[in-house]
Amino acid sequence: MQPGQCRAADWLRNLLRPQPDLSPESPDMTRTVLESATKTVVIGFDEPFCVIGERINPTGRKILAAELEAGNFSTVEKDAIEQVACGAQVLDINAGVVYNSNPNPNETEPPLMTSVVELVQRLVDVPLCIDSSVPGALEAGLKAANGRPLLNSVTGEEDRLELVLPLVKKYNVPVVAISNDDTGISEDPDVRFAVAKKIVERAADFGIPAHDIVVDPLVMPIGAMGTAGLQVFSLVRRLREELGVNTTCGASNISFGLPNRHGINNAFLAMASAAGMTSAIMNPVAMPPTRKTITERLDALKAFGITAPDDLDIGALGPLVGLATNEELIRERVARLADLGITVPEDADISKLGPLLGLGKTSGVASDEILSIRAADFLLNHDPSGGNWIRMNKPIAAPGGGGARGGREGRRRRRG
Repeated sequence: MQPGQCRAADWLRNLLRPQPDLSPESPDMTRTVLESATKTVVIGFDEPFCVIGERINPTGRKILAAELEAGNFSTVEKDAIEQVACGAQVLDINAGVVYNSNPNPNETEPPLMTSVVELVQRLVDVPLCIDSSVPGALEAGLKAANGRPLLNSVTGEEDRLELVLPLVKKYNVPVVAISNDDTGISEDPDVRFAVAKKIVERAADFGIPAHDIVVDPLVMPIGAMGTAGLQVFSLVRRLREELGVNTTCGASNISFGLPNRHGINNAFLAMASAAGMTSAIMNPVAMPPTRKTITERLDALKAFGITAPDDLDIGALGPLVGLATNEELIRERVARLADLGITVPEDADISKLGPLLGLGKTSGVASDEILSIRAADFLLNHDPSGGNWIRMNKPIAAPGGGGARGGREGRRRRRG
């Protein structure tokens, strides 16, 4: 056979080879199923928005990184329990600590990932998202995880596709697909869509269906790019309509570098949900004010001519300027009640006392962002009965009571 005939034969074989079906799946079909040992979470167009808790990640958290290197998992335990209490349906697990004793993550990250996954699974029953740039850590997490976790992540980079997609196929798990490739992250939304399409096509070559691909279209900071929000909303619609895939994002990227980031995040998440986004990797927990926040408030007071001693206790100042943890605010309010002659028992449960004093709980407080998401679910009929919204905003019953009327009072008596 002549060289030209060989090329023609190859072309004909490729033409006749069955091509992957990339036609959009119906909303009923586009269901990304995640599982723990006991719980199933579905990401889908007609499902409630899926909140993936981001807190178990040492990136940018020096104290957590040091704790993990020292074998101290107390913060991980707290973050796992608190995020689920605040409404996270899935927990992202990242063990990317650069050890001072050994800077090679290929050696240190896989065993640490195993330890963190096993610990979290003993504490909470939600599915996990195994998050790493180290292939060995991804596989270690997949081996340790119960059920069907989400893998985070694959990109359009050739080496990443060849490393990650075989793992996705081997363990039969869904994967987050990030819309960057060997050229980097494009500011052009059409390029990011093309990268996502490429990943879906390559996944299909491995026998991985589109409903197991959750695309991150990459959220740019709106402070640097005024059209960042509009780009994401448009991309989400295209990904849904043309590729039939679910979507996710790192939600806080949109507000990077801006004041009152929560305000931007709240609006963005509700609008992204309305555009068709089905999940986000985010912090579901309302964070207490930091020392930096209180110091900035003090500097603003000084600008009005108010003087303060140099050795002022910043922590004690918090409640007086409206910045403190709920527990500190509750104790400060109890002290004011005592000045009025109202005595609160010393063994009173602070966590239950807060709402009765017009304040929130002391821990496990859902962030404004997650409240915005659940409101959007209700408004978009993804929470048809409003059950999720009602549960999140249910008044706390008085201690020992059975509701607003308490105990059996208010129930109808049976007729004899």
